[in-house]
Order: sequence, then structure tokens, then C-alpha cells
Amino acid sequence: MKHIEQQELAINSPESYWQEQSELVAWYKKPQTILSKNTDSWHDWFADGELNSCYLALDYHIEQGRGADTALIYDSPVTGQKQKFTYLELTSLVAKFADVLRSQHVTKGDRVLIYMPMIPQAAIAMLACARLGAIHSVVFGGFAANELAVRINDAEPKVIVGASCGVEIAKVIPYKPLIDDAIEIATHKPNNCIIFQREEVEAQLVPGRDLDWQEQMDIAIEIPPVPVKSTDPLYILYTSGTTGKPKGVVRDNGGHAVAMQYSMKNIYGMKKGDTFWAASDVGWVVGHSYIIYGTLMAGCTTIVYEGKPIRTPDAGAFWRVCAEYKVNALFSAPTAFRAIGKEDPEGDLLKEYDLSSLKRLFLAGERLDPATYHWLKEKTQLPVIDHWWQTETGWAIASTPLDDGNGNIVATKAGSAGFPIAGFDVQILDGDGQQVPAGQQGSVAIKLPLPPGCLATIYQDPERLVSGYLSNHPGYYTSGDGGYIDEDGYLFIMGRIDDVINVAGHRLSTGEMEEVLSGHPAVAECAVVGINDALKGQVPLGLVVIKNGITASDEELISELKQSIRDDIGAIASLKKLLIIDRLPKTRSGKILRKTLRQMIDGQEIEIPSTIEDTQVITELSGALVGINKG
Repeated sequence: MKHIEQQELAINSPESYWQEQSELVAWYKKPQTILSKNTDSWHDWFADGELNSCYLALDYHIEQGRGADTALIYDSPVTGQKQKFTYLELTSLVAKFADVLRSQHVTKGDRVLIYMPMIPQAAIAMLACARLGAIHSVVFGGFAANELAVRINDAEPKVIVGASCGVEIAKVIPYKPLIDDAIEIATHKPNNCIIFQREEVEAQLVPGRDLDWQEQMDIAIEIPPVPVKSTDPLYILYTSGTTGKPKGVVRDNGGHAVAMQYSMKNIYGMKKGDTFWAASDVGWVVGHSYIIYGTLMAGCTTIVYEGKPIRTPDAGAFWRVCAEYKVNALFSAPTAFRAIGKEDPEGDLLKEYDLSSLKRLFLAGERLDPATYHWLKEKTQLPVIDHWWQTETGWAIASTPLDDGNGNIVATKAGSAGFPIAGFDVQILDGDGQQVPAGQQGSVAIKLPLPPGCLATIYQDPERLVSGYLSNHPGYYTSGDGGYIDEDGYLFIMGRIDDVINVAGHRLSTGEMEEVLSGHPAVAECAVVGINDALKGQVPLGLVVIKNGITASDEELISELKQSIRDDIGAIASLKKLLIIDRLPKTRSGKILRKTLRQMIDGQEIEIPSTIEDTQVITELSGALVGINKG
């Protein structure tokens, strides 16, 4: 199959393979040095190339005669607003905001922190930074002041770009007081804040420091893109660290541009003029890669959606957007579709929309459980493609190819993230760094070098790149995930390595147990965590959310679910307890907070992550979980 040939070429001849792929990019100066070492353990791509990521995303398409095509659609069910921007319109706004930043003395290499909701101005600010060669660091709008201050201290931004508020389903969150508090807490003080005033809340501006977005735009001029080196940073994106200090993943410009163009074509099958919707947030890596850069670099229409998969207004929200804008591919997290399936288990709302333009669904962010995979396939009758990647890699490590090279569809497998993408030499290693046989679980690692587009370093802490990712197995990038590759070459990611529990000497994957539980027709979503046990070391605890409209009693369901675990995995995996709950604590990207659950159950001090979607769920669960370990 073609993907196997591509993988062999990329692994055996990485320089020639990626030199050919770099032709997808309109460089200012084409690179001659394709792959080079920058330290003993790390590498650069296209080191002597020059380009500008904003030019590739915007100006280039105008030069190709596509200025009147739609670049960005803004759809906000929480405010009722909708807007469309052509490539010409978006470029003009970005070029002006770049001048606004320049007037505040932002130049190449300076950092700009962006703290905004899902509005077009967030995209404009990101692209304006790229236009100047400045480095943006997007922090989720609504992050607590403390967490924002930590990121201000690490990135040391010259300017903060914010909005007056964020709008949720039933509330408005003023952002400016959070920004003010964060600056008060932080040791680093930005020179200026530029605030976009929204209708819902007007922010109070601090004289001498704060500037009004629109007032500055009214006097700005359009300025051209600034050439940068391939290895110059495009952005810093913070991801949670085990030490409590967030890791600032640095993305370069050149390798990133090649990876974006390559992936839009080869993973997502998108071409110029298509509409691609990554139903995520610009605060996540998915938003950086496929709401902003990849989609626009590929000449597609992108969608900035300020809403939820449910309750804005109902579980048909995603299908409404797909139908209204003739979306060709939809990319979201499994948790979004589990929420939709819980609210609308028969898919009745889906039937109300014309989805004839929608070609395929992509899922990432957490493991796609087989039950959700089958539900989506059955209800949409579309290819459902799970793929696996990380903030650190910036694009997919594994996916199922669109075809085999001869026009034949490559089969997906339930529970699998597909095959490694060309350039990602994925191997399953045991504790001694040796490859394990097909079908056996181990640590998922990637043999170096990583392909273009992956992290360049950890901001201001290059040693953390080595200690965090490269030291466990020299010569490999350690993903932190456990999994296996089956005899057909499909990769299965079973969860974080620390989500394997040890029950009386038996190592059990919580992912496998979740797979069994989620296979029950009444289960909307679930989590299994290991809790401390004096006799066995650890035992599993199951937490289950039930679909709407289920008539069976909780007792009947619990009995059936416990039996299914015994039948499928064995008596050793017997759940100590199984609770039916209303909802699980999650991050905004939909990842279940298993560490937080373990802390609650074991009576430890709870570390509530800054990325949590709703802190109220912790309060709801506390009563049910306190003392369960003594029961």
C-alpha cells in the first residue's frame, strides 16, 4: 500500500523525502540544508530556509487570485452572531493589527500573550504576530489569574491581547479583571494590554497601559509580512507538566509549515476551496494547527465556532454547522460525540440536516472508544477516522490513510488510531528499551529524528526536553502513552502509561476496562481509575454516565457492567465498586481528569487543573467519592 511505501521512504531517506514535501511551501528562500543536528540529542529542519507563516496562510492565496474566496467563518450560537471573511478581508485586518502591535514596539522574536474567547479577533491576533515574526502564546480565555500569571512569567510577553469577556451557555465571564489580577500577581509586567471590547461586557481600561482594539485599528495601516528563518519560533503553547510548572512547547516556522501543508493534503484529504472544521479551541494545539495555520495554508475555509456540541441549542449543533457551511471534513474530540450520543442516542437530530457535503469525520484528543466509533459510523454512514497526536508533535503521529494509493478505502479498526504517519517511526518498547512482539503492550516511543513540525524545544528550559521526552530510551522520543501494534500494523493507544494499574501483581489497562464498559448500550461515557488497596496494591473503580432515556435501574446496570468486566477481562479485574454519576470532570478539550479523580478517592489534596471545563463537577463528585476507599 502507498502509505507503507511512503513510510519506508521517510524513515530510510528522511532528507530527500522531506525536501520533496517542502516544495508544498512557498518559501522566500528555499532551504538547502534539510536536516541538521542542533545538539547531541535534537535536530532542526530546513535550517537555512526563510518564509513567513502569515504570508502562507493569507497573502499567498490573494496572489493566486483567490482573494474573494471565504477564508474564515465565525459562528457563535451563544451570541447569535455570524460573520464571513474573505482572504482579502482577513488579510487586511491582520496586516492592520500587525501595525497595532508594531506601534507598541513588538518586533521579531518578541512574545505576545493572547487571552481571548473563540472570536475572529483571536485568529487575527495570532496571524498578526506571525506576520511580524513575533512569537504568540495563546492562553485559554477564562484561565484563572494564577495560571495566567505563571504563563506571563515564563513567556515574558511585551504585550497581552485580550477581550473584555467570554460568553458561555448561560453566563458571561469578564476577562479583564482576570488579566488585571494576573499582571498584579506576575513578576513580569507587560508594557501594554490591547483589549477587544465585546457588547456583553465593557472592560475598564487602565490609563497608560491598556489600549482599545478598535481605536487602534482605526488608525492602523496595513504592513507586509516579515521574513523569518525556518528555525525561528512561531509560537509557545503551554501544556501541563508533572512538576506543576507548565511546559512551553515551542513550534518553529519552517518545519511547521511543511507539516501543515503535508497533513492537510495527505491525512485530511483537503484541497483549495474545501471547508474544514476543527471543532476545537485556539487555546489547544488542534486550534493552532487546524483552525488557524494548516487550514488557511491549504487554501481552505476554516470555522471559528463559539459554542458547544450540545445545549447551543441542542445536540444537533454540530450537524447544523456542517449543513449550513457545507463542511467537507469535521474534526473533534470523542467526548464531543459522546455528549451528542448521550443527548440524542438515536441520532434523530442528525437526520434533520443535509450532510451530503461531509466526507469524513476525524477524532483525536483522547482515545476513541469502540462504542462511540460504532455509534458514529452507524448514525452518519461516514468514514470515522481516529488519529493520535500530542501538543508536542503538533500534528498526527498515526491515522488511517484515505486510500491505499489505488483508490481503495483502507479499513479502519475500532479502538485503533490507524497506522504511523510517514516520518513517525513508532515502536513499542519494554522497560529495557527493547521492541516487544506484535500485540503486546508497552511504551509507545518514536525513533529519532521526529519529522518536521514537532516541538523545537521547551521554552527557556531545553534540558526539560531531554529529561521529559528523550532520557527514558536514548534515541527515542517517549510519548508517555502505552499501547501496542497488532499483526496488521495498526496502532492501538490504550492511555497514559500511568493509567495502567497493578492489581496483586497483574498489570491491567484501565483503557481496556473502559472499552468493555462503554460497549454496554446504556453507557454514554465512563472512566476507570486505580485506587489504593491495602491487600492488592491497587483495585479498579468504575465511574459511568448513562444515556438519556434508559429505563433499567442503577442496580441492574451496575450488576450487568460488573459481570461484563468479569466475562471479558477476568476475575482479577473485578471492580471494587462501580458508581453511576451524572457527569465526569474533564478539561475543555474533553480529556477526563483521571489524576484528579484518583486524588479525590484517595483523600489527597486535589489539584484542580486550570484547563477544567467546569469546577462544579468536582463539588458534585466529592460527596460520592469521599470515603469510597474505606468502603
